[in-house]
Amino acid sequence: MPTLVVVVDPKDWPLNVPGIEVVSANKYLTDSSFSTMRNTRVFNLCRSYRYQNNGYYVSLLATARGHRPLPSVTTIQDMKSTTIIRSATGELDELIQKSLEPIQSDAFALSVYFGRNMAKRYQRLARELFNLFPSPLLRAKFERVNGEWRLLSVRPISMNDVPTPHLPFLLHVAQEHFAGRRQRPSRHFVGRYDLAILHDPDDASGPSNERAIRKFVKAAERVGFAASFITKEDYGEIGEYDALFIRDTTFVNHYTYRFAAKAANEGLIVIDDPESIVRCTNKVYAAEMLQRHGISIPKTLVVHSGNVDRIIPELGLPCVLKQPDSAFSAGVVKVSTPKELEAETERLLETSDLIIAQAFIPTEFDWRIGVFDRKPLFAARYHMAGRHWQIVQRRPGRENRFGKVEAINVDDAPPQVIRTALRAANLIGDGLYGVDLKQFGKRVCVIEINDNPNIDAGFEDRVLGDELYLRIMQGFMRRVECRGKGPARYG
Repeated sequence: MPTLVVVVDPKDWPLNVPGIEVVSANKYLTDSSFSTMRNTRVFNLCRSYRYQNNGYYVSLLATARGHRPLPSVTTIQDMKSTTIIRSATGELDELIQKSLEPIQSDAFALSVYFGRNMAKRYQRLARELFNLFPSPLLRAKFERVNGEWRLLSVRPISMNDVPTPHLPFLLHVAQEHFAGRRQRPSRHFVGRYDLAILHDPDDASGPSNERAIRKFVKAAERVGFAASFITKEDYGEIGEYDALFIRDTTFVNHYTYRFAAKAANEGLIVIDDPESIVRCTNKVYAAEMLQRHGISIPKTLVVHSGNVDRIIPELGLPCVLKQPDSAFSAGVVKVSTPKELEAETERLLETSDLIIAQAFIPTEFDWRIGVFDRKPLFAARYHMAGRHWQIVQRRPGRENRFGKVEAINVDDAPPQVIRTALRAANLIGDGLYGVDLKQFGKRVCVIEINDNPNIDAGFEDRVLGDELYLRIMQGFMRRVECRGKGPARYG
């Protein structure tokens, strides 16, 4: 993706980074050649972003041209909102108090250059402010009231506002940023588009193992993406990419959802999209939706504090209780006695006003059908962990035990299983899903729909091999190339 650094005077920015062009604001605003550029990042480093000033118009016209400005007009306006500033104060309060505690005065100004500060002790606070207000150069002002620090204001600053002793540091971090000092697997690969892969390298239970992540990167490069790994610390840089692929366990009240929502708002192609995360991660929603569309599920009761006594008469024992936002067997319990039922419903209802209770259906394995772009992608039998009723046996303090994963050709899976999986997934959207189903006798029922299905090298890919990863990346590329040619879509 081409990158422009727009400044008042290019001589102020002696950058020497391949692929970076430093241009004046007047040239960017008036030279028609910039209007025809596509998939371009614009770092707006003008001296002022005041309404109808050149700096304001650079970000405004960049958006109109389909470029990706930093800061965006939205960010510029957000920095003027006292409501948003107060919200940021609440979100960062603990970090603000801890970071500024040693300061003796009652006022403090923090300069943030591309998410960095010269003092390491303020580094995390600088990064979080950059994430909330993505702008190359920022200054945040704090004041201490009744012993507590609060964020008073945040504003973008220009080169003129940077103290002379800070200039070498600023040019250094700018050079690093523009040179792409992110976790790029292949720094020398130059793609037509940039793909961010959000993952948590410290989470051993993430949806893709390390080998699978490498295969995704290789497939991405085959279709023309330059892939970069990002983590939750890189929220402020989302707008610099064309697409976001979330390979991290998703929840609504979680940074994964915030990444998805921001990426969608910025116009990126994103999988998992925010709507899919909302729909898939709440089992109350899924149960209501599937029942309304006549898709078979185990006998189900939406439970609240006033109808717990209906569980045994309607579902019998044993039965399964589900936390609404549970994922991959976590937050799901089987109860076999009235005493267990009472204890577990009480525990689950402490954190959610509604939970799901379902009749227990014992089977040797669950079907997992991967669906992408409204078509079946892979099929697998997920066998139960040894002497356990789930495919994962979670053992606190010890390693979890998993059942065998048996991948098969999609054409060899029962047609009714494939049809039911497609019907269920297509109610969510056209993203990447994993539909879990049980088959007993002639009946097939949906257990759940997952918005970021496990794709692990050596398991789900045993039939398709590298083709599995390639198909997903080809789908990403089709969506990026079609962006702007029709109705907006998440991915």
